[in-house]
Amino acid sequence: MVGGVGRQASIRDGHPPLDPAVTQSFFVRMRAVAPAAVGALDRDLAGDPGRAFGDTASGRLVRSLDDDGLRALGMWVHHWCVRFYDDDTRAALRLLSEIAARPGLGWTADEVRWMLRESHAVGPVADARFTLPLAAVAELPPGTARIEPVIPRQPRPQD
Repeated sequence: MVGGVGRQASIRDGHPPLDPAVTQSFFVRMRAVAPAAVGALDRDLAGDPGRAFGDTASGRLVRSLDDDGLRALGMWVHHWCVRFYDDDTRAALRLLSEIAARPGLGWTADEVRWMLRESHAVGPVADARFTLPLAAVAELPPGTARIEPVIPRQPRPQD
């Protein structure tokens, strides 16, 4: 799973590829939160969509995680949304927006680059594909992550 989209995107975007060990560590972290995330999203889809986020299964999951866990959850839900954009992603997009709105999670340049490459690779078919990467890049020190192409402002997903 280390190859694929991330490796191809690194060739096209003119940046060196991410270290395969770094990319693999992202997938290990995402796999650790995936079962809880899938369960929470399933419960949220079956529940009342008007419920306050903090009262949802996803909200409870977010409260249970530290910053590293939230970044892994954010990367997983970002990956899920850009891969399964044609599925019912309402709950996932809400979770993605909630994580993107949390400042100070300690995003790394490699995490941001990985998400941006995922977003570029899927193209414009996935709504809100830049929501989390652009929120994360805003936390990096100036000059840490260069964004060469013009990335249009993405509207926030509606609940």
